[in-house]
Amino acid sequence: MTANNDNINDDNRLFQQAVKDARPLNAEPTHSEKTYPKPVAKHFMRDEKQALRDSLSDDYIPAHELESGEELLYLREGQSPNILGNLRRGFWVVQAQVDLHGLITDEARMYVADFLNSCKKRNIRCVRIVHGKGLGSRNREPVLKHKLRSWLMQRDEVIAYAQAKPEDGGSGAVIVLLKA
Repeated sequence: MTANNDNINDDNRLFQQAVKDARPLNAEPTHSEKTYPKPVAKHFMRDEKQALRDSLSDDYIPAHELESGEELLYLREGQSPNILGNLRRGFWVVQAQVDLHGLITDEARMYVADFLNSCKKRNIRCVRIVHGKGLGSRNREPVLKHKLRSWLMQRDEVIAYAQAKPEDGGSGAVIVLLKA
């Protein structure tokens, strides 16, 4: 029996000497420790995108719009006229902006919807949307300007909008006030 114990001790000593410079590998986490990615609701995301597309129609024109000529002006029914005056004078600081130059109508519609949703989530109240003056369009008319007017009026979070001051884009941009 003593010879067996000596052999075992020799084996242990040899093993310890052989692995003395070895470093342990990063162990795989056990099944209970493994992290799995969160599931992605692809159908929900698809439905949300479709709802955004459907929520902004090109043909919406309410009876109470305030526009005169080419200037974009709008005040949601039931709001104080002072809001529109303050918006036109630059009372609120523009907190975010988006530029629609170079986009076709469908792209611009989605861009505006995504932008407004993002602003709503981040509690942004005043934004500038640059739609351009239409100088690069086929008929040299501001296509997106007229579409944007309709899209904004359909959004519940839009309280008012007004054409930007000349130094902020003039007839090529609109300043929008959103609900808090």
